[in-house]
Formats: sequence, C-alpha cells, structure tokens
Amino acid sequence: MDRRDEQLQTARKALQAGDHAGALAMAEELLAADAGDGDGDALYVAAVAARYAGEPEAAADYLAALHRAMPEYGRAWQEAGHLAVARNQPEEAIAAFSRAVRFNPALEASWRELARLQAAAGRTAEARAASVQRDRIVALPRELLAVTNHLHEGRLLRAEEICRHYLRAHPQETEGMRLLAQIGIRLGVLDDAEFLLESAVAFAPEDIQLRLDYIDALRRRQKFERSRKEAEALYARDPANPLFQSHLAIESLQTGDYDRAFELFDQVLETLPRDPATLTSRGHALKTMGRQADAVESYRAAFAAKPDHGDAFYALANLKTYRFTDAQMAAMREQAARPELAFMDRVHIAFALGKGHEDRGEYAESFACYREGNDLKRAQTRYSADAMTAELARQREACTADLFADHEGDGHPAPDPIFILGLPRAGSTLLEQILASHSQVDGTLELPNILSLAHRLRGRKASASRYPAILHDLSAEQLATFGEQYIADTSIHRQGAPFFIDKMPNNFRHIGLIHLILPNATIIDARRDPMDCCFSGFKQLFAEGQEFTYGLEEIGRYYADYVELMDHWDAVLPGRVLRVNHEDVLDDLEGQTRRMLDQIGLPFEEECLAFHKTQRAVRTASSEQVRQPITRAGQGAWKPYEEWLDPLKAALPR
Repeated sequence: MDRRDEQLQTARKALQAGDHAGALAMAEELLAADAGDGDGDALYVAAVAARYAGEPEAAADYLAALHRAMPEYGRAWQEAGHLAVARNQPEEAIAAFSRAVRFNPALEASWRELARLQAAAGRTAEARAASVQRDRIVALPRELLAVTNHLHEGRLLRAEEICRHYLRAHPQETEGMRLLAQIGIRLGVLDDAEFLLESAVAFAPEDIQLRLDYIDALRRRQKFERSRKEAEALYARDPANPLFQSHLAIESLQTGDYDRAFELFDQVLETLPRDPATLTSRGHALKTMGRQADAVESYRAAFAAKPDHGDAFYALANLKTYRFTDAQMAAMREQAARPELAFMDRVHIAFALGKGHEDRGEYAESFACYREGNDLKRAQTRYSADAMTAELARQREACTADLFADHEGDGHPAPDPIFILGLPRAGSTLLEQILASHSQVDGTLELPNILSLAHRLRGRKASASRYPAILHDLSAEQLATFGEQYIADTSIHRQGAPFFIDKMPNNFRHIGLIHLILPNATIIDARRDPMDCCFSGFKQLFAEGQEFTYGLEEIGRYYADYVELMDHWDAVLPGRVLRVNHEDVLDDLEGQTRRMLDQIGLPFEEECLAFHKTQRAVRTASSEQVRQPITRAGQGAWKPYEEWLDPLKAALPR
C-alpha cells in the first residue's frame, strides 16, 4: 500500500469514527497533492465529510468535481441525494437518488430514500416500486450484494472472484449465475455468459430478468434465430407490454423481418410516444433500409423528447451525409457542459460535435471534440497495444508454410464464403456492396463466427492461451468439422445465393485458421491509404471490438502490425489473399470489380458497377455512403488535421 492509499484509508476511518473535520482535512490534503478533479475516492470522502461537517456549499463543490471525474458513479449521486435532503430539496433529491440506482442498483439507501420521498410527494406507485427494489436488495445474500456493487463500480475481477466463490457453495443460485454472466459479457467472454444464462433460465423459467439477459447474450453472439424465439415467448406472455414489444422488435430486425419490427416499434410508441430509445432504434432500422429522411425524423424526435440523448445526436452524425443546424450544435454544446451528463451521452455528443465542427471547417474545435470522445473511450477500455502486437506475432510464429503444407487438402471444401477483411474504414463496405450486387452473392454482416472459434481454441485460461499453437495439433477431421460448422452456423444470414460475404474486418488476424478449415473460400484484403484509413477510424465511434481506434498512436501501431501480418500471410500462403486497394477502386471501378469476380470464379455483371442502386439492408457506418455513386470525398480528409497527427505518423510503418 503506497502513502496515498494509507492517507485515504485513514481519512475513511476518520469519517466512520465521526471525525468529520479531520476526514475533510485529510481528503483536502490528498486533493491538493493531486492538483485536479481526477481523484474520485478523495472527492467522495471530502463531499461526505463536508456535508456532515455542516458545509453544504463545499460538499456541493466536491460533488460537482466528482460528477465531472466519474459521471456514472452511483455513490456520488447517492451522496448528492443526501445533500439535497439536508438542504430540503426533495425534487432534486429524487432526481439524484434515481440516477444513483440507475448507475448502481445495489444502493439500498437510495431505494429507501426514493420510497420515502416519493410517498411524501403522493407518488404511490413509484414509492411502492422503490420499496420492492429496496426489499429485493436487502434480501440478497451478502456476497451477491458485494458482487453487484463491484460490478457496477467497475471492479470486474473482484466481482468475478466473489461471485465464483459464492457459486461453488450455491451452484444453482440463479441471481449469482446472472451476475457472473453479466461480468462475462463485460469481459467479452460471451460463450460462458450464454451457458450460464441458459442454465439459469432452466432453473427459474419464470424469472423475466433472466430471460431478458439471455436474449441479450444470444444477440451478442449473433444467434439471432434463438434470440428471436426467446423474445417471441416473452411477447406471447403479454403482447401489450412495451418492454416485450421492444425486445421482439430488435430481434426481428436482426433476422431481417423489418415489417414486423416497424409494426412493433409503432406499438411501443402508441403507449410511450416520446420514448427516446425506441425512437432511436426505429431510426437505426430506417437507416439500414435506406430510408434516410425517415431515419432523420426519428432521431430528431428522440433528442426532442430527451435533450441529453447523445445516441440520437451521434446517429445523425453517423449518417455521414447529415449537417447539424446552428441550433443543434448549440444544444449539444449545452448538454456537453453539464457535469451530470451520463458517460455514453457525453461520448456520443463529443463525436457528434466533432463531425459538426468538421462540416463547418472548424478543424481545431473538431479535433478537440474527437479527441475528447476517444480519450473517454480509451480510459474505459483495457486495450493494450503491446498485447495486440504480441498476439499477432504469435500468429506469425505458429502459422508456418510447413503447417499449411501438412494440411493441404484438409478442411471443408465449400467455396461459398467470401471473407472481406482488413481494418475498419478501409473501404470494405464498398467492396461488399459491389459484390453483393451480383446475382450469385449474398451480402450478410460482420459475422463473429471465426472470432468465436478462435476464442474457443484459446481455452479457458487467458494466461495460457493455446491458440494459435494448437493449430498444429488439430486433425484433418477436426478442421473439416470446424469448416462445416461455420457453413451451417452462417446459413441463417443467407438468402439462397451460392456465395456469401463475411465482412468482419478483424478476421485478418485469423487467415491461417480460415485457410485450414475453408481452403476454397475467397479472401480479400481491403486496404486504404494509412493516413486516410487510420484517421477515419479515429473519427468513428464503433459499437465494440475496435478498441485500438481510441488513440492515434494505438491505431497507427495496429495498422503497422496489420501490414506486417498480411506480409506474412503473403509469404506462407502465396496468392491466397487478393489485395484490393481503395484508391485503385476509385481509379478503375470496373477493373477492380473484374479482379474480385475472377478470384471468386464468377462472371462479370454490370449491376456490380451500379452498386449504389442495390436495395439491401446495410448495417455498417458506411451504409449511406455506399448508396451513392463512387466518390473521392474521403481522400485526404486527414490533411486539415495534420498539425495534431504526429503521434499517428510516428507509429505508422515507414
């Protein structure tokens, strides 16, 4: 324990002992040494101590700093509620306690105070609901209460440790299984989460929360038919329930049943006409279908209903073709200035403001906003550039020419898959749209199947990964089975064409595995000018899986590692990968289209050149761009930002 931790512990002990002035003095000493708002622990002690010491203004100042540093820290909002009670501000207290339990539902004191305050305000139903939640928290085993607190305060490894220990003694405790699954989802261990929730639902089939979590896990694993089946079962229980309607709408979208999805969204909006989440989800569906004007209307309605709904602002920015009005820019800046703005709303608005300023030619302001959004996301992730470099080096070490020679003729012979891979924002969506315009090719999604197989091959111990070295131990039968399983599992996304596209960019890390299990598949490396590609990635807020994009040095290193690995694949599998440069497509659309079709073994079709007229659902950030004729608008987009891009330039390969 270092000196700071010792001081903090002493301050906490003083607070518990009732020495409020002493605790405040020690916390203030820590904050003075930190010289910033970043020490959340000390700020929290200072706020609590100041309130008990009868210094409400000082307590409010400490809480404001704490909200800036940790906007989703539930205990900070609980303390804000206590302060509002002390200042006889019941409505402010209700708002603060409500935020507290949203960010950490295990805060019993917040539920208790909500029940009391809402009852006093005559809100009987809300008070009763808060009392039910309070009783549920009180009834939780002590260990699971601790897990819930650790989970919602970001201490995932400690939460996992306690939860696993509890489940060893109580193996059929469904709440423990649910919490461990939630930890797994946050850590990216989706197969374990799915298994836990499937088992928990079997033990407690009437538990609605378990079923909702199970649907979420299935969707994350892109098991869309199963997630829809589960959502249908919930909906059948109570077709008038907006929650069940909403979940079934989302799952209907995933299976391509857009008519049903829109019908269900409309049902939700009949009951909750200003629900921002539904309006935003509906906008996403409209965008995917190419109905941009309707999508814009839905997004606008979402932030009109909830002015701090950052998801809707970013959704407009992510159309790439939308231009914010002066009033909308002012509204976003107003929200960004609020210290209590939720974390993801702040992230979304930062990226949206970046796009808004960029469209106005205000590049310094634009870069500052993009940097803020990326800094927030980078602080949230556990991404390590060194770890990624080491991971890709292991691919080069294990996937040798001798390995592939030993397995020549093995694997599943199906030629159906067309893997388009590389870095995101490298032009892969354009290539997909060109090829999916061919009568014999189905466009699908960024499919997770290869990544999931690689994860399975790693084994359960993250510290002792068996993959990719385990590729040397697999039999011809195993390789064929894996390939056959890939074809079977991806069939849900196909519409009947002989070929289909898997556009997961991260598959470039696993070309060796792809070749071993599907030796006749087509592999296309979508490549773009490094500065254009990397800066475009930096400006993009990805849903998940692209954590390397949240720093200029990180994305530059990733690009360098990618090039090195692709050079390796070219050396050990000569001619296996077709490289298609984005700039060459812009210069010679027909020539590059013919190259790709020749690689697949398909005849040329003129429709491929009219890709922007193809009517299909497109679910990537480039969905609106590929519905327009080919353009060079993205070339050199980094140049106005050049003075801030030295870390990227330094990291890129020379």
